[in-house]
Amino acid sequence: METEEHLESLDREGRSLAEVAEKAGVDAAVPTCPGWRVRDLLRHTGAVHRWATGFVAEGHTSPRPIGDGPDLDGTELLDWFREGHRALVGTLSAAPADTVCWTFLPAPSPVAFWARRQAHETAVHRVDAELAAGGAPRPPAADFAVDGIDELLLGFHAREKSRVRTGRPAVLRVRATDTDAVWTVRLSDRPPVSERGATADAACEIAGPPAGLYLALWNRLPLPEVTGDASLAALWREKSSVV
Repeated sequence: METEEHLESLDREGRSLAEVAEKAGVDAAVPTCPGWRVRDLLRHTGAVHRWATGFVAEGHTSPRPIGDGPDLDGTELLDWFREGHRALVGTLSAAPADTVCWTFLPAPSPVAFWARRQAHETAVHRVDAELAAGGAPRPPAADFAVDGIDELLLGFHAREKSRVRTGRPAVLRVRATDTDAVWTVRLSDRPPVSERGATADAACEIAGPPAGLYLALWNRLPLPEVTGDASLAALWREKSSVV
């Protein structure tokens, strides 16, 4: 996906998150984030939006803490969230292509990185808000879902922070059905090493339509079809959680 497409998704997902959160009410429990209420979801996502905006707008070239959301509630909290989301979209849309700032995953440019990362951050938390409201989550478009799976496997879980590790080497396959998207995930006592394509025989395969697979790999929905060694799929569910 192109940066402009990520920005469109970020804009749409943030507005949807606020709308659903308002309908659910800030005191509604978020089942996919144990211990959280919708107010916590808004404070977290709004703080992340402002954190990301700061890197791009101010050109910070080293990590900075995210910080906590404000001690606001109700309408004031929703207004604060919407203000930060608009600022993020505006900042990224206006940022020069040669903007230099800190990032934490490989990307063609810092602006491309932050547009993609925040689009998926916001989409996943929009789903959290929908589940808190008691409704079925709106499935993301197939191309967006495939892009998010790619970021998750080749980006997030390639980092030292990943807890998806196993005492014996094993290979997990992830397949987005109805597309040609497939990934090979090599598991060991180190962070997973993922590659696009079926590059090795796999002991376990997790497969499903892109939207459901995306949300399942983010631990927002149950895993779809699992074949082979189910313990590897269980390992993913247990160790892969990212708030």
